[in-house]
Amino acid sequence: MSDGARMRSGGRAARQRVRQAGSPPRPAFLTRTIPPYAFLSEEGLVRIEQAADRLLAEVGFEIRGDEEANRLFVAAGATLTDGRLRFPAGLLRSIIQAFAPATFVQHARNPARNVVIGGDAVVFAPAYGSPFVTDLESGRRYGTIADFENFVKLAYASPYLHHSGGTVCEPVDLPVNKRHLDMVAAHIRFSDKPFMGSVTTAARAADSIDMARLVFGEAFVDRHCVILGNVNVNSPLLLDGEAARVIRTYAAANQAAVCVPFILGGAMGPVTTAGALAQCFAEAMVCVALTQLVRPGAPAILGNFLSSMSLKSGAPTFGTPEPALAYFAIGQLARRLGVPLRCGGNLCASKLPDAQAASESANSLWPALLAGAHFVLHAAGWLEGGLSMSYEKFMIDAEQLGAFHVLAGGLALDEDSFALDAFRSVPPGGHFLGSPHTLRHYETAFYDFALSDSNSYEQWREEGGQDIARRAQTAWRGALAAYEPPPLDPGIADALDDFVARRKAAVADAWY
Repeated sequence: MSDGARMRSGGRAARQRVRQAGSPPRPAFLTRTIPPYAFLSEEGLVRIEQAADRLLAEVGFEIRGDEEANRLFVAAGATLTDGRLRFPAGLLRSIIQAFAPATFVQHARNPARNVVIGGDAVVFAPAYGSPFVTDLESGRRYGTIADFENFVKLAYASPYLHHSGGTVCEPVDLPVNKRHLDMVAAHIRFSDKPFMGSVTTAARAADSIDMARLVFGEAFVDRHCVILGNVNVNSPLLLDGEAARVIRTYAAANQAAVCVPFILGGAMGPVTTAGALAQCFAEAMVCVALTQLVRPGAPAILGNFLSSMSLKSGAPTFGTPEPALAYFAIGQLARRLGVPLRCGGNLCASKLPDAQAASESANSLWPALLAGAHFVLHAAGWLEGGLSMSYEKFMIDAEQLGAFHVLAGGLALDEDSFALDAFRSVPPGGHFLGSPHTLRHYETAFYDFALSDSNSYEQWREEGGQDIARRAQTAWRGALAAYEPPPLDPGIADALDDFVARRKAAVADAWY
């Protein structure tokens, strides 16, 4: 790149910094003013609910290896035969509607970062669970605790991610039985946004909650939600006993279980969208109802992961129309049930932050927003069907989330927005570029995609001819270089260090 090109590129970056510095502070969560999309009629919704009831009554649902969970359901009116629970029609719905909150607050250690989950609120959280990470320079590799900490820092730095997430990538350089301690500690140390805890075992879930108690205080945690646990169903129609115990652990502590069936049509569920939708709703209701049997009024989120797959290869596919239709329907069902909804975000099967990734991600994120999702997991960084967490795609996705903040805010119709003063000052055939109205709104009139290049071809070429992935690489490196940790009380930091050290010393390392 020539010296002149560097100067022009630096000038553009400087202008972006000025615009960002002058922009208003971003909200702790997104509040939507546009209504969710509702395409199913009352008759259609009733048919899905009835299909879910028939699955639960005639086929049944198995909780394998948790006698206490089975006992709770039997005491509530279910039957247990040959290890399989069967539920009378409407039983789970009545439990959920009687006790589960429609809206709750997840508190952050910085109260300004508290998020509302439910109602008109939308919360974006990073991708979750990838064993690999990838970036343009180092390529695809196993994730480490250093990568994990980097993504926590990037999520903290982004004004468009409201949540620190959970297992943003799997730090495989740490023992399996101890890495949850470092992950939860990283969320607390490097961010002051809300976060998620471990769900791999009930003991690790309990550790996560205990660490949250060190931050917030035991009495506060007993009365308020401060941590989420994302638990998957072993679809179809099976909940592993360990997963059930994790749900019970979070609920007993008055913390929110995110109850998520994981269904790929043709594998864990039928290929027909209606059948998979009824299955998803049935499975999620079992888990949400379990939280209320453990502790009535405990916060819970009804989740879904409904996706298609290639029937030729068996590979998961994303951005297809069938999951979008399922999102719209599950949104209506969750609103009728009266519980917050979790959907996926920027999902794709692409191996690179390329056109396929952008197309599939957009086709996944739009339906989540339109469906009325309250908690959008996997909102930034997801590649390769969730196997990889990408530094570059994280930055690209976060920028897309910023645009959705504007979209969800709706259309302003106040006097100033109609710009009559501008029309009076601009003659017919004139232009608005220099009008006082334009100058007043110069910095905020349009959402600015900082990673996009809208210059002429000649300018783009002189500035290096980079694609968006290369610009995103520069952005994430710059964000990490500029990162400054939020303040953390030294007493809390010391208590966390002591807790982690004692828990690690109590058991030998295990790598499985």
